[in-house]
Amino acid sequence: MSEAELVIINARVLTMDTAMPRAEAVAVKDGNILLVGSNAAIQGLIGQKTKVIDAGGSSVLPGFSENHMHIFSGAAELEHLQLGGISGIEALGRAIRLYAEARPDLPFLFAQGCDYAVLGQGRMLDRHRLDSILPDRPILVMASDHHTAWANTSALELSGILHGKALSPGNEIVIGEDGLATGTLLEMEAFGPVQSAGGFDRYRLGLATGGEPEPYPDPDTFKIDMDVMRTGLAYCARHGITSFHNMDGNLYQLQLLKAVEEAGGVLPCRVKIPFHYKAAMPLSELQRAVDMTNLYNSDFLSSGLVKVFYDGVIDSGTAVMLDDYADRPGERGTSLMSAKHFTTVAVEADRLGLQIAVHAIGDGAVRAVFDGYEAAQKANGARDSRHRIEHVEVIHPGDIHRFAKLGVIASMQPPHPPGAMDFPIEPTISKIGEARWPYSYAWRTLKNAGARIPFASDWPVSDINVLRGIQAAMTRQKWSDADPDQSFTLMDALEAYTCEGAYAEFKEDRKGRIKPDYVADLVILSGDIEATKPERLHELHPVKTICGGHQTFSI
Repeated sequence: MSEAELVIINARVLTMDTAMPRAEAVAVKDGNILLVGSNAAIQGLIGQKTKVIDAGGSSVLPGFSENHMHIFSGAAELEHLQLGGISGIEALGRAIRLYAEARPDLPFLFAQGCDYAVLGQGRMLDRHRLDSILPDRPILVMASDHHTAWANTSALELSGILHGKALSPGNEIVIGEDGLATGTLLEMEAFGPVQSAGGFDRYRLGLATGGEPEPYPDPDTFKIDMDVMRTGLAYCARHGITSFHNMDGNLYQLQLLKAVEEAGGVLPCRVKIPFHYKAAMPLSELQRAVDMTNLYNSDFLSSGLVKVFYDGVIDSGTAVMLDDYADRPGERGTSLMSAKHFTTVAVEADRLGLQIAVHAIGDGAVRAVFDGYEAAQKANGARDSRHRIEHVEVIHPGDIHRFAKLGVIASMQPPHPPGAMDFPIEPTISKIGEARWPYSYAWRTLKNAGARIPFASDWPVSDINVLRGIQAAMTRQKWSDADPDQSFTLMDALEAYTCEGAYAEFKEDRKGRIKPDYVADLVILSGDIEATKPERLHELHPVKTICGGHQTFSI
C-alpha cells in the first residue's frame, strides 16, 4: 500500500461503519480514506512527506453534515446586531442604541434573533416601541425564526409600506386601528420590501423569491459577495462541518461558490444548493432547477434539489394545522400555496427527476406534502426519490407511518423544540396545545417508525454549533410526564449529523463514514465525546476540520 499524505494517530475514532465501529488511527491519500485501524496498522503508511496528527486520545468523527441551513444570508447576518438572550424593553433598547452609536454611518440597521416574547408574555414589539428606542434611523428586527419581523416607522416609510400593501396568502403587513402598519410583518413578502430598502435583498433572494439579482452585480459587488460566501464557509469549517445542504437557492449562489472554488482551488465544504420554487411561478420555471443540476454536479458543488415553502411557523400562527391553534380558536394558519397546486408541482418536479424538500411545520402542511408526494408516485411510478419534509414540528399520528411507506426523509433540527436549546418554552407550546405535544418535534417516534432523520441547525435561525445540537438531542426533556421520550442517544445523533446526511443526498456509498475509499472528511474534537456527559457536550469543540484531505480549520 502506498505512502499516506495524512495520518491521524492516537485517536478515539468513531467510524459510523458497523464493520469496524472504532479505531485509533486513520490514513488519508488523494482526498480519500486509505486505511482505518490501529496505530500499528497505520505505521507502515507513514513516510517522509506524510503529515502526522496526534489526536491525543480525542474523538475523530466523520465530518459533520449540516442538513438544513442558509449560507448566504447567514454569513451576511454575522455583521448584524444579535439579540439572542435579550429580554425586556430596557435591555432591548440598550442593545440597539449601543449598536447604532458604534455605527453612525450605517444608513439602515438590522437586528437578528429576537424572541417573540422579548417584552414579556402578551406584549408584542411594534413600530412605536422601536420608535421610542431609535426614532430617526430605520431598523428592522428579525424574529429568531426569520418568519416575523418588526420595523420602526422610519423603515416602514422608507420601504413604502406604512400604509400596507397587497400580498399573497400567508403573508401579512399587520394594520392597526389607525389604518397604518403596526410594524409587525409576517412572512417574507411582508418584510421583503424593508430588507430591499436596507440593501439586504441580494442575500435573501434565494430565500425570498428564488430569483436572480437585477441588475446583475458589477465585478466589485460580486467580489464583495464572494467574501460573504467565504465568511460563511469558514464559519462552517470552524464548527466541523464538511458538507451542508442549503435550503434556499438560486443560480447566483452557485455562481458565487464556483468563483470561490476557482479562486482558491477547492471549497472548504461540500455544498448542495437548491432551486427555490415559489407559488406564483409557472411550472415551466422548474426547468431552471434542471439547468442548475446539469451545470453543477460535482462532489463539492451540486444542485438537483427543489425547495418549496408550504407554510410558516407556529409562533406567528402561520404554520398550517389540521385543527385550531390551542390559543386561537378558529385559526389554523394559511398555506403559502394550495394543496392542489403543491401536488401539481410535486408531480412535475418528480417527473423531471428532481429531489424535493418542503418546509412544512404544522400537521396540516405535513399531510398536504405527503399527499403531493404520494400523487407523484402514482403519476410517475415509484422510484428512490428521497423527497424530504423539512422541520415536521407537528405531525398527526395517522401520518407517522407515511415516512417509511413513501421513502420520505424527515429533516429535523435538535435546536428547535422549545426548551431544548435556546428557544423558550412559551408561547410555542401553548399555541400547539397539550393534545398535540406527543406528536411535536417527534424525532424518536418517527425514527422508531422507520423514518430516515438527518439533523441540522437551520442556521442562522439557530446556533450552527453541531455539538450543542447533539447535546440538545440527547438532553431533550418532555413537556409533561404523559409525553413520549423523544431524545436521541449519542450514536443516533452522530448518525443524524453524518451518515444520514449522506443518505439524504444519495452519497451514502462514499461519505458520512470513516472507511476505506470514502472521502476524507473528518473532524477532530478537543476531547472524547463518549466520555463527556451529555449536558457538557457544549464544552467540546473542533480543533481540526479536514475536507477531502485538506485541512480547512485548525486551532
